[in-house]
Amino acid sequence: MIDIKRLINIALCILSLSPLAAQKIQWTPDGNAYYAFTKNGIEIVNVLNPGKNQTFLNTSELIPSGSSAALEVQSFDVSPDGKSLLLFANTRKVWRDNTRGDYWIFDKNNKKLTQLGKGLPESSLMFAKFSPDGKKVAYVSKHNIYIEDLTNNQYSKITNDGTDRMINGTFDWAYEEEFGTQDGFRWSPDGSKIAYWKLDARSTKNFLMINNTDSLYSFTIPVEYPKVGENPSGCSIWFYDLASKSSKKANIAGDEVQNYIPRMEWVQDSKSVILQQLNRKQNQSKVIVADANSGNSKTIYTETDPAWIDIKSRWNDNDPSGWDWINNGKEFLWLSEKDGWRHIYKIDLNGKETLITKDAFDVIKPEFFDVPNKLIYFLASPKNATQEYLYKVSMNGGKAERITPETYPGTNKYTISPNGKLAMFNNSSVNARSAGMVISLPDHKELVAAKNSSKADPSKAKAEFFQITTEDGVTMDGWVVKPKNFDPNKKYPIVFTVYGEPGAQTVTDSFYTGWNGLYVGDMAQDGYLYVSLENRGTPAPRGREWRKSVYRKIGQLNIRDQAMGAKALFAKWPYIDTSRVAVWGWSGGGSSTLNLLGQYPDIYQTGIAIAPVANQLFYDNIYQERYMGLPQENREDFVNGSPLAYAKNLKGNLLLVHGTGDDNVHYQNTEVYVNELVKYNKQFQLMSYPNRTHSISEGEGTSLHLATLFTKYLKEHCPPGGR
Repeated sequence: MIDIKRLINIALCILSLSPLAAQKIQWTPDGNAYYAFTKNGIEIVNVLNPGKNQTFLNTSELIPSGSSAALEVQSFDVSPDGKSLLLFANTRKVWRDNTRGDYWIFDKNNKKLTQLGKGLPESSLMFAKFSPDGKKVAYVSKHNIYIEDLTNNQYSKITNDGTDRMINGTFDWAYEEEFGTQDGFRWSPDGSKIAYWKLDARSTKNFLMINNTDSLYSFTIPVEYPKVGENPSGCSIWFYDLASKSSKKANIAGDEVQNYIPRMEWVQDSKSVILQQLNRKQNQSKVIVADANSGNSKTIYTETDPAWIDIKSRWNDNDPSGWDWINNGKEFLWLSEKDGWRHIYKIDLNGKETLITKDAFDVIKPEFFDVPNKLIYFLASPKNATQEYLYKVSMNGGKAERITPETYPGTNKYTISPNGKLAMFNNSSVNARSAGMVISLPDHKELVAAKNSSKADPSKAKAEFFQITTEDGVTMDGWVVKPKNFDPNKKYPIVFTVYGEPGAQTVTDSFYTGWNGLYVGDMAQDGYLYVSLENRGTPAPRGREWRKSVYRKIGQLNIRDQAMGAKALFAKWPYIDTSRVAVWGWSGGGSSTLNLLGQYPDIYQTGIAIAPVANQLFYDNIYQERYMGLPQENREDFVNGSPLAYAKNLKGNLLLVHGTGDDNVHYQNTEVYVNELVKYNKQFQLMSYPNRTHSISEGEGTSLHLATLFTKYLKEHCPPGGR
């Protein structure tokens, strides 16, 4: 359920990016410029002099010989020598992202476009990457890995057993969704070998979605989907030697089915790989080094946690790739919550660890490791869990120092140049936002002014932050948008927006906080109190105990926090009309909405649940077992945390919304919940969107229809306005 971040961005309209704009930034070797799509094509953008761009490829040069149409390029990679581009075009969706398509090489010298993988099926290539010397490209097609020689465009297959169930060089649905893994092979630094994942999904059952609308006869859409309690795909690591054209399997201790390998990279000497292995419960992590010649491996570092252990993708924008080497590859940097805070450690290849960040607060996200200057830049916010600021600390350890000036409150984002001297800087708060500023580091001096900046519209109500302490002694952050022309002597309806699970925060200080993208109109103008509370178990930077107190208690502890928070607000704010209380959420927030209506029916009169998990036993094994354990051992926790158990208690108004083509939270959840409501004669409203996925965004008119439905239902069952 990690992709809730995408859903929150859609629902709140936080950001709208084209596929071209979403590509990962690629810097020039000196770190003073980067490659980017512009209206002119692909240019080298000078960070300090943005007007002095150099054109690498004109849009007119994207037309292949013999064609009248230009390539529709989604992303690109620059060759190691900087003389050619690897272009990704004609893309197709795999699960949730466009990761399959055609690849082309553009040679800057002769302006020639050459397609790779000629003869392979159209749009079948994935994750193409230059070899370190730039003379070859490796890619995946139909679950096999290929290497193509760029001097003659001859390619060879290095795996032969690839099928939709024997997966080489990429991953199955659950690995991609919950670990962020997509690209499943790595060139060795010297280019002599390729290390790759092999997943055996032959025992994973298909979940069948049904399409009733696109043909005369309905047809099923199979997705290999390991549900809670079902075995995951077996996972192994293999090496391919280019010289001998032979493959060898890494000999890694532990059952391949009952352990995961969410991370793997080469050690810098090209002789071995380093990987992270998690056990099935994800409460034990091992760092293992495997020799590429013999296949033998050894565990150099082990960590356990009474709850679960997060991996890099959880604090790295869902990207688990890369290994953070220091000291010429003899040590690496590592994050752990073992002492109660998310701290940075350094570990050598014998497993010796040294704590670096020693302050009593969380590292939200490492931003940059400045190895030459032995500095680490990271985001943190010791005093306010809704905000983010840049800090630095020496790799030798010591007290961290805040870099972001006090003049930039809120959420701060940095893209730091490889030279560690420059950063592109964006600031966002409920009051204002600015983007495109360039600063120097570590002094945070402005070198280039912001390109885009704006202040909150003074004519519109904005979010105000508060804290509330419940009768259980839990203090939660929250925000509220009060009605326009607010009169404290009147009573107003209150609408809660909720997520509540470990996937995302909802209470953050950013420009769009408090704006509801599903509401047609202005909630404040119409007379609603709009509120969000941050319960325990969400990934707020408030320490390990805050985040992991929800272990085996999703659907219980987080739900009680929300309900007790609402009660505390009722007692504190006399202007709340407790007869007009609504709650809504999407995905995990939809689950929370149903649980709140079922477990606390005397608090909430109206709920809108979108794409909810009604039964935790129906969700995928990696996510649900990470936070809840194995149902073979504690099934009652899954049952007691599921909305299905409380459907019989429903008293108020419920709108259920779900896409029948949801491959993430299956429509099955809504159907079994409907059965339970029918069983107890509970009246409700249902909106099914045929063949829509988890985002319910496909199809003409869908977004407007959903927004109109949401708004109409809320106004009818939780009428706006002060009384």
